[in-house]
Amino acid sequence: MKKLPPDHKAELLTTLKERFEQNTALHEGLKWPDVEKRLDDKTLSTLAEMERTGGEPDVVKLGKEICFVDCSPESPKGRRSLCYDRAAWESRKEHKPASDAVTVANEIGIDILNEDEYRELQELGEFDLKTSSWVATPPEVRKLGGAIFCDRRFDRVFTYHNGAESYYAARGFRGKIRLGQKRER
Repeated sequence: MKKLPPDHKAELLTTLKERFEQNTALHEGLKWPDVEKRLDDKTLSTLAEMERTGGEPDVVKLGKEICFVDCSPESPKGRRSLCYDRAAWESRKEHKPASDAVTVANEIGIDILNEDEYRELQELGEFDLKTSSWVATPPEVRKLGGAIFCDRRFDRVFTYHNGAESYYAARGFRGKIRLGQKRER
């Protein structure tokens, strides 16, 4: 984990605080000072990567957890054109994408949202109106070669399937990091 330079840290904290204050519906009942005091260097480094790759992280309550989640209107731009996981990437004989969603999520230090979390996020706003996002795929689906993704069309959230090795310019993934979560990269 790289420690952020003081000026980058201050800039990131300002961005996160402004976003938090602009999107209060995402985190009703929470106050920024309570969130900020839970941000250690490792979490800030992860949030900087989420921000750098276009995730626009904001605080969201997912179930009983308080998390930073990618809240960009569309799937994060810096995390698109990825197949689902490393096994899918390795199975491609030609035209391999740069990487895969699971590997990139691990490098950043986040977990890919699962289908229930994705649907819960969609109850708080409208996301992926033009793009789609891989979601954590159940092992029984992955074992058969597939992976699932979601988007929002026609004011509904849809779940689809595809071969895990597929990738598209309009498909990325959304991730989360629980506040106070210690996660090895």
